[in-house]
Amino acid sequence: MAEYIVSEDLPKPGGPYSHVALAGNMVWTAGFGPADPETGAVPDGIEAQTDATIDNVERALRAAGLELSDVVKVTAHLQHLHEHFAAYNRVYEKRFTGSRPVRTTVGSDLMNILVEIDVVAVKPG
Repeated sequence: MAEYIVSEDLPKPGGPYSHVALAGNMVWTAGFGPADPETGAVPDGIEAQTDATIDNVERALRAAGLELSDVVKVTAHLQHLHEHFAAYNRVYEKRFTGSRPVRTTVGSDLMNILVEIDVVAVKPG
């Protein structure tokens, strides 16, 4: 049976969906952007937005009792793939250390943000 989480520590969902889904030892997050959970403010620039987005992913994982080191798959969407990939990748490399998850990074038409990330994680044990 699946469990679904909507956390007060994350930006309110922009539609009828949950922040996190859990089934067995598998965890999936919704796609998160860089909006601050308290103010809704979005920082300027791809590096700041990537950092803020990963902060939101971390908050989602914490709601399920996990952390970034439990992530096995990352899907990232960049508004300007060719222009922003290198800067996004520099921030990503600092945040995902050690054994790095597999990753897909694609260009997407996003809603007034530069980056969106969702992940799949596995509960230890």
